[in-house]
Amino acid sequence: MSASFAVFPFVPQLPEHIAVIMDGNGRWAEQRGLSRAEGHRAGSRAVRGIVTECRRLGIGHLTLYAFSRENWGRPKAEVSFLFALLKDFLTRELPDLLEKDIRLSIFGETEELPQAVRMTVRRAVQATSGCSSMRLNLAVNYSGREEIVRACKALLAEGAEPSALTEEAFAKRLWSNGQPDPDLVIRTSGESRISNFLLFQSAYSEYYFTPTLWPDFGAEEFRAALGDYAGRRRRFGRTGEGACPGTATAMEVNSA
Repeated sequence: MSASFAVFPFVPQLPEHIAVIMDGNGRWAEQRGLSRAEGHRAGSRAVRGIVTECRRLGIGHLTLYAFSRENWGRPKAEVSFLFALLKDFLTRELPDLLEKDIRLSIFGETEELPQAVRMTVRRAVQATSGCSSMRLNLAVNYSGREEIVRACKALLAEGAEPSALTEEAFAKRLWSNGQPDPDLVIRTSGESRISNFLLFQSAYSEYYFTPTLWPDFGAEEFRAALGDYAGRRRRFGRTGEGACPGTATAMEVNSA
């Protein structure tokens, strides 16, 4: 059975926007006696799988936390490898993104990236700008706090009056402008923190923490997260009578 929205006309939709904090590549490699580089390579393969599953299910927006501003503090060799991996990943996956009609966006300060990576990123973003079936957002050189400061500076530079400082006006200055807030935020590897990720956008997101390390987070694990989300009622500050169901039922997610 397909999990397209049209198949379930009388039940709530699957999450419109899912965000993922991809964690555990290093531990995955360590457990297997491999280098951290091999762990990151395995993690990039998991990215392909989750993008494919989201596209198949009809989930419109997927945001992946690929590299935080704090990650610059890692050993230089590891940082260089991560950027080389990103460059290779975008080059390799671009034809598939175009075939699947997936538009790529970047959340973060790309001007600070190595030149070769920056050029590859721009090329992929431009090439997919006409795609409309799904949005894939990669958070690269990203900081939730810096994003908020950046939005404030933009409003000040525009000479905005205090009366114009609404949530809607602020949201338009964020990297996620024009996209819905994430319904579900997933973090792998057993850590239970948000690590400076989508601080403004995730104010009412549902969170799902799993001990599974990112390279092992495949379709089955993803469906488990959707099944858990399916059983929740999203109140958005309202009472139970005004709550919204999370998504399609767990049975429908698992049978898709």
